[in-house]
Amino acid sequence: MRPRNREKEQLVKEQTIEMLVTHGFESFSANKLAKACGISMATLYIYYKDKDDLIIQIASEEVAKMRAAVIQGFDPESSFEQGLRVQWKNRFEYQIANPILSLFFELLRSSSYQDKIYSGFRDDFDHMIRKFMQNSIERGEIIAMPIEVYWSVAFSPLQALIRAHYEGLRPGGSTFVLTEEIVWQTFGLVLKALKV
Repeated sequence: MRPRNREKEQLVKEQTIEMLVTHGFESFSANKLAKACGISMATLYIYYKDKDDLIIQIASEEVAKMRAAVIQGFDPESSFEQGLRVQWKNRFEYQIANPILSLFFELLRSSSYQDKIYSGFRDDFDHMIRKFMQNSIERGEIIAMPIEVYWSVAFSPLQALIRAHYEGLRPGGSTFVLTEEIVWQTFGLVLKALKV
């Protein structure tokens, strides 16, 4: 068995993400990937068993990196405003710095791969968020609500702003660039909507 070449392995990861975001799962194939990377199919199979293994391994690795970035500095014991602010800051910074990965994660969320990729992430992250919510409820900062309601109100506005930033358009067609001022103005409105 030939040894793994880290540069080729990194190229495979980058090309996989790029191809999936650009062309979707339907037109993605290991053969096209190997050609785009300038490697043989045999070399590709040094790293992965098959196409599904390739997608799952790469996506799982990137989700783990994103998770580490998103929870950096987050403390479930913090006040509601502080904890939510850390979450927004981390998500905003990560997604603006990694636009292709953000699009990749959106693609994965609506795919058959999502359960294999997000299950461990969800379990661990959901536990942290539930603890954070419970602490905030006990302190009287927010009312009890299903986590899905919390998630929709707390993070959907940020995701919509980031999506608009990637598209570069405002409703009506004028140019849109997301700024920190807009992020924190929206955060203030979300905070008002969630706090007691």
